[in-house]
Amino acid sequence: MILTDTLKPILIETAITLRGAARRRFMAQAVKALGRGGYARAERELGWNAGTVRKGMRELTHGITCLDAFQLRGRKTTEDHLPNLLRDIRAIVDGQSQADPQSRSNRAHTRLTAAEVRRQLIAQKGYTDAELPTGRTILTKLNALGYNPARAAKAKPKKRSPKPTPSSTILPP
Repeated sequence: MILTDTLKPILIETAITLRGAARRRFMAQAVKALGRGGYARAERELGWNAGTVRKGMRELTHGITCLDAFQLRGRKTTEDHLPNLLRDIRAIVDGQSQADPQSRSNRAHTRLTAAEVRRQLIAQKGYTDAELPTGRTILTKLNALGYNPARAAKAKPKKRSPKPTPSSTILPP
């Protein structure tokens, strides 16, 4: 098989479009069709990873597909580390929350901020500061549980007198 200038973009585009085992299978079939030296040509001219092609060739030869297990990657959720956290958050916030007075949503309004919930988890439930997630994560958990936490009240500066305009200024005689 000859790699022409019109065939290269088609192969590259198809490989980009496919994912996982289907992509590896396509790459392996293309390299096999290239014949002797196909690995090196695919890596050099198509920009394909030789390790990915090799894995696809093994899958193609043996008929066994490797699982990618993308869902097993990454950081575990807070609930995996602290299984009782949501129950404890709910226990603290339930006493301080009320339903929407106009019944526009199912969310319960609470006077507690996420930082205050975090402080109460440490004080009442025996969590340590190091093991608890940040206030932002607790805010996310409160929203997921259906609570609408209060924002921390910001200090408002005093209003100053209105800015004088040129017509309101009195010039001395």
